Amino acid sequence: MYTSLSDKEELYRGVIPMNSTMQNKWKNAAIPAILLHICIGSVYSFSLFAKPISDYIGKSQSLVQFAFSLAIFFLGMSAAFGGAFVERNIHRSSLLSTVCFCGGLALTALAVHIKSLPLLYIGYGFVGGIGLGLGYLSPVKTLMLWFKDNKGLATGISVCAFGFASTVASPIITFLLNRVSISTTFLILVGLYFIPMMIGHFLLQKPKDWIEPKSNADFKAITMLRDNKFIAMWVFFFLNITCGLALIPIANPMLTELNVKPTLIALVVSIMGVFNGCGRLVFSAVSDKLKKRVHIYYLIFGISIMTVIASIVYHDFSMVALILISSTYGAGFSCIAPLLADCYGMKNISKQHGLILSAWACAGLCGNQLAMFIKRQTDSYMTVFYVIGVLYIIALILSMTVKKR
Repeated sequence: MYTSLSDKEELYRGVIPMNSTMQNKWKNAAIPAILLHICIGSVYSFSLFAKPISDYIGKSQSLVQFAFSLAIFFLGMSAAFGGAFVERNIHRSSLLSTVCFCGGLALTALAVHIKSLPLLYIGYGFVGGIGLGLGYLSPVKTLMLWFKDNKGLATGISVCAFGFASTVASPIITFLLNRVSISTTFLILVGLYFIPMMIGHFLLQKPKDWIEPKSNADFKAITMLRDNKFIAMWVFFFLNITCGLALIPIANPMLTELNVKPTLIALVVSIMGVFNGCGRLVFSAVSDKLKKRVHIYYLIFGISIMTVIASIVYHDFSMVALILISSTYGAGFSCIAPLLADCYGMKNISKQHGLILSAWACAGLCGNQLAMFIKRQTDSYMTVFYVIGVLYIIALILSMTVKKR
């Protein structure tokens, strides 16, 4: 029994699964999403490889680190162009994600062994990046179908795993690098990631009563890119990622510049990782309780702006600022898909989510470079706060233009 015309309309559009009992929402949605994201999210641990690879193949760390930038770029672009593929068949997309991500690691092992920088870019950046994008996108719609009344919590569960992945992967990678060669480390990681990703692939299922629309001919990417609401969402999503990537990677040198003790810096960086993951879950869960989900971005950008202002006025606040911005950076990822669903419905959500993730690809190429440019021009990392403060204000203004359908 549906209580309103809007409920019937949602059923017709394929948003509410008929007679869904939700009994398998953890086994067929949450657990596989966590397994997939906890593996692919290990990409954030690549910095642990930068110096060892640099020393072994005889190339600068900046050239080696560019493989990470390429991986993030192809994550966003493969999600943007792979949305239709994911919509058609999540099993094929999750399987291809597993093959590409693990295959990319295997190619990386070969690249290091033969000391080939181009192969490193192809393996870790291109092939691995495609695995990242498809793996990131595959579970999201399924989660929102199972958790239809808590879409924010659902995506938060998945994206939280992506954020926490480096916390799990870093000690494993460090352990392996201290005992075996770099190439062997990557090959071992292939085995460690392949098994849980395949388990996630087999478990991942949409609700049995969900009827996928037969035709998605009404979706045109060019139409979305001309939609003012979508453009505003793309830009403020891009700005939030750019600000996070401009600040988070320079935490160590920035705090060193402020004469913070190395042991305290290490503690702050660890806490940043925890807040990055927790922010993804907490903010998205809170968004489920709001009358208008876009208001969660008012909170995200408002906290970021106040944090930046406090850091400019009181430099000692910078440690707290790094932690808080890590949480709002992570929150931006988990809240965007439910907001898209609220604005446009569930019918083409994988395509729309994939398209907006192209902002991540662009931000991945310019966020850290922005911080380095500011440092070269001003000879101070603290100046980064002034620039990202302006960007956060622009993002807040843009978020205020987004209205629910």
